Amino acid sequence: MLAKKMTIGALGAAALIGVACGEKQAPPPPPPEVKVATVLQRDVPIYVEAIGQTRGSTEIEVLARVEGFIQTINFKEGNSVRKGQLLYAIDPRPFEAALAQARGKLANAEAQLARATQDVVRYESLVAKNAIARQDFETALVVQRAAEAVVAAAKASAERAEIDLGYTRVVAPEDGLVGKTEVYPGTLVGRGRSTRLTHISQIRTIHVRVAVPEREYLHYVRKVQERGRAAAAKLPFELILADGSVLPDKGQLVFWDRNVDPQTGTILLEAAFPNPTGIVRPGQYARVRVAVDMKPGAILVPQRAVSELEGIYNVAVVGGDDTVEVRAVKPAERIGRLWVVDSGLKGGERIVVEGLQKVRRGVKVKPEIVTIEEASGSPSVASAGAANGAKGTKG
Repeated sequence: MLAKKMTIGALGAAALIGVACGEKQAPPPPPPEVKVATVLQRDVPIYVEAIGQTRGSTEIEVLARVEGFIQTINFKEGNSVRKGQLLYAIDPRPFEAALAQARGKLANAEAQLARATQDVVRYESLVAKNAIARQDFETALVVQRAAEAVVAAAKASAERAEIDLGYTRVVAPEDGLVGKTEVYPGTLVGRGRSTRLTHISQIRTIHVRVAVPEREYLHYVRKVQERGRAAAAKLPFELILADGSVLPDKGQLVFWDRNVDPQTGTILLEAAFPNPTGIVRPGQYARVRVAVDMKPGAILVPQRAVSELEGIYNVAVVGGDDTVEVRAVKPAERIGRLWVVDSGLKGGERIVVEGLQKVRRGVKVKPEIVTIEEASGSPSVASAGAANGAKGTKG
């Protein structure tokens, strides 16, 4: 009986082994598909950059300098105006009356002076003959001097009245672009204080004022000192507009402010740019940058290809056999959506630019080859020291 049971057990085991051998092994999962690009290597300019606001090379507030009612507005808002062009007409009648009155007082004073002068001439010949007392002659001289003073005062009053009458015609003090009007016909202006009528900006040369962080300022100044003052004065500034376009004409430094703002830790910089087409208007926000250095043969990678964990930056390098190696790198300046890598990579190496979450050290991948530009967009801006403390994709 025991032998029979052993035989049955052996047969059952053999049957199980046969079934197991008949099943196929599950195939291994396919290698993950990722986008891979060869690192970009080229000379990279190192920029100091900041964001600021544009303004005209000259900003003029047009004010009413006399009190009166606006009669006419003689310009089209937002258009160019020429120096001396009539902008506003203020009711001139009160000033015409004041000028006529002042001229009448001047004429009366001049008549009194003529009479006093005649007396002096007559008394002078008589006093020489002892025909009158010398005291009468001296009195005539005093009256003449008083009449001269009255004439001078009346003349000044007439000139002032004439100037005030001229202020009723408000003209453009310089060529430029005129803004919207702040007043309209029938508005009383100039009562008690000067009234702002409009604003004129000269924009054939556009200026930009930016607040530069103290660190960027120090970087710029040190590079200027290395180059020498003459070479630094020719450093071209670039103006980047809100749509990402760069103004074709390069600009020049106008001035650095005298002090660093202790509250913001920034210093004011102003640069001037040719603006012959007038495309840039005052009040626009723009970025200003200046290349202060050049990094030859720099390695560039997309920022999204760099992962960061606890202050350590890594990239996934794909070897010749499509196996992934996770390597620590040292990022430096940013150029648009690219990062300059100071160490950890060399020219010609391939890195994962999309699909980092699918890979780990030693894994084989199925690479889809792209270029750095396709992966990250074309470079736009670099900023000295911008990468310090910056974060990449969390890994």
